[in-house]
Amino acid sequence: MASILGSCSTAALASRPLSSRTSRASIPSLSLSPGKSYGNKFYGGIGIHGKKRPQFHVAVTNVATEISPAEQAQRAAAKENQRPVYPFAAIVGQDEMKLCLLLNVIDPKIGGVMIMGDRGTGKSTTVRSLVDLLPEIKVVYGDPYNSDPEDPESMGAEVRESIVKGEQLPVTMTKINMVDLPLGATEDRVCGTIDIEKALTEGVKAFEPGLLAKANRGILYVDEVNLLDDHLVDVLLDSAASGWNTVEREGISISHPARFILIGSGNPEEGELRPQLLDRFGMHAQVGTVRDAELRVKIVEERARFDKNPKEFRGSYQAEQEKLQQQIGSARSYLPSVQIDQDLKVKISKVCAELNVDGLRGDIVTNRAAKALAALKGRDKVTPEDIATVIPNCLRHRLRKDPLESIDSGLLVIEKFYEVFS
Repeated sequence: MASILGSCSTAALASRPLSSRTSRASIPSLSLSPGKSYGNKFYGGIGIHGKKRPQFHVAVTNVATEISPAEQAQRAAAKENQRPVYPFAAIVGQDEMKLCLLLNVIDPKIGGVMIMGDRGTGKSTTVRSLVDLLPEIKVVYGDPYNSDPEDPESMGAEVRESIVKGEQLPVTMTKINMVDLPLGATEDRVCGTIDIEKALTEGVKAFEPGLLAKANRGILYVDEVNLLDDHLVDVLLDSAASGWNTVEREGISISHPARFILIGSGNPEEGELRPQLLDRFGMHAQVGTVRDAELRVKIVEERARFDKNPKEFRGSYQAEQEKLQQQIGSARSYLPSVQIDQDLKVKISKVCAELNVDGLRGDIVTNRAAKALAALKGRDKVTPEDIATVIPNCLRHRLRKDPLESIDSGLLVIEKFYEVFS
């Protein structure tokens, strides 16, 4: 972890020692008062269009129900027998990529990570290894959209209606989802689909949630994102921009929340990413092939150990994994109290302006990422070193490309940073 916290994508910067914190941010408890209304924060939801307006019954399929202790034990055993995941703590090198992923777990509002690099450098392995470190969140039990019981903007229509009526909803803690979006997925599988025949004959609007519903308040991972079909890219752009997914089929409209951390990986040799989608990623990490011979040998040996006995290998990193998970949990609780001086905010915006960065996403993401890094280090105040560590990853992919420029865009960012911050 020390190497991750002190790493910079373009220059090695000295990191300050971790300071201990005794305070912990408390998690607000769920309080549902009868007849409570959230006013104008209700949007999205369900609507029927047409001249005749029959009384439709809303039915959402794939909703979890109460399960018996025997079924719970069976599911736990099935989870234990799932394909083992390579431990995040066992990843050798690639500090820039690991840091970007950790910062997004600490603050999902950073907006995701785009990971580009050579083939065979562990991009997919590292992203999927993040599953073990994901924290738990409060969700409404049995809701297919992972609705937040305390945030109306992250609730499905049925949950919002139940809260308005003053009903007590069962709440449970569950791990953040990581959903894989395969390149060959259809639009119906991604967005969800509606049974038109059932809607017309029985008056039942049966909606089958798709991958975007499953990824709400979680992580949506797209491997080889630069090869994704254009129509799916359009769907992702729309959902990433609004935070809602709307399905329109034959005059029937259903909307549900779709706020997710978008993580993509790819090889730049296989094609460039559309600028509109590239701008939606909060951070950009570049991954290169490890050149040090000893590190390469260590990677090969570790992989051989994992392939030989995955359970034993994962057990050897259990302590490190738990320590890292505790650090993430502490950082998430520190985050609301982290402050950044006005002078540093002005300098961040000055760097963005002098680099001709389009829009204000670069400013916003840099501020958020610097705060998340300070929280990860256990501090309540952002330092220039924090900004220097994250600003290349936040601005590198937002610079206008010059075909005659040979210097790496990350180096341009860090040079401008030192020019402004000196």
